[in-house]
Amino acid sequence: MATIIPALQISLSRTSNPWGWNSGPRHIHLPNHGLSSGKSMEPGSQIIESKGNDRNKVLVNALRNGRLFRRDLYGQIKPYSSGFLEVSDLHSLYWEQSGNPDGYPVVFFHGGPGAGTSGRDRRYFDPDFFRIILFDQRGAGKSKPHACLKDNTTWDLIKDIEKLRKHLNIEKWQVTGMVLRGIFLLRKKEIDWFYEGGAATIYPDAWESFRDFIPNEERDNFVVAYGKRLNSNDLRKQKAAAKIWTTWEMMTSHLLPNEGYMRRGQDDLFSLAFARIENHYFNNKGFLPTDSYLLDNVEKIRHIPAIIVQGRYDVCCPMISAWDLHKAWPEADFKVIMDAGHSATEPGITAELVAANEQFKSLYGDNGQF
Repeated sequence: MATIIPALQISLSRTSNPWGWNSGPRHIHLPNHGLSSGKSMEPGSQIIESKGNDRNKVLVNALRNGRLFRRDLYGQIKPYSSGFLEVSDLHSLYWEQSGNPDGYPVVFFHGGPGAGTSGRDRRYFDPDFFRIILFDQRGAGKSKPHACLKDNTTWDLIKDIEKLRKHLNIEKWQVTGMVLRGIFLLRKKEIDWFYEGGAATIYPDAWESFRDFIPNEERDNFVVAYGKRLNSNDLRKQKAAAKIWTTWEMMTSHLLPNEGYMRRGQDDLFSLAFARIENHYFNNKGFLPTDSYLLDNVEKIRHIPAIIVQGRYDVCCPMISAWDLHKAWPEADFKVIMDAGHSATEPGITAELVAANEQFKSLYGDNGQF
């Protein structure tokens, strides 16, 4: 599951306003003959709509000049620095940097919430061009204490990002581009769809194990029922509930079954953090004041160039959420992957995420200008 607007990658420029961004959207429709504004070479990817001004001029010129953006992952790389940052008396975040120490800073926000980062996440970015920053949110991945829910809210995480910026001596977060994948806006209807029986109509076989773990008398609210067990004083009960919760999502995350992905649900370390943190956020409605808070406030970021990547057959985060965001944020490029579900590891989604970062890289040029 994506966290709020997750698997979010933000490119952070060292210059002020390099985009020359203008208001007033302009529609650009490109024929879907193998080349879109995403330079797709695969029939499984389609751009629905693209709006903007200067940015799209650059992209369309690149298209007319026959320029194609890379779509495959970069090679394996190791961090050149890593560590733990104390963000409170209780929590320490794992962070790492890889790629070019003098490159354009880019920070990757992992999904879940609670999924943590992996070495694969570095590979969406050109290591010669980007200074790649990964970190695990409170309680997730390598961060300490593991699977901890105390003082773990959306607003704590936002403060942590600012603390990380200062720790890494980045003068300011100058957001110059976003790549968003698998849109989840933390609305009640989205949570109910996945955890209260909606997605069961597509995956009834996987749903049975998730459903049957909870007694009949508690099945009026599975999120609450699992929350009781994930917060039990008995660690064995926590682990049992965590495996079932996580396996349900792992089994529904791909258009085609992925055995390796499903096995993650049986990993005690991963599933405990993933399930406890995810359930904690969903039980608390993301710690947001209203159900439509994110859409109601999208105006604050509409000036930021963005690319939304959405699997057509995403069961975890159905396309209606991405569509609603697209309607509220028409300036963002909206790409629908026609042969994919939810996971960023699916080939079509992976290709578009890499291509999206390449698009932003091409716009920065040598000095961050057009």
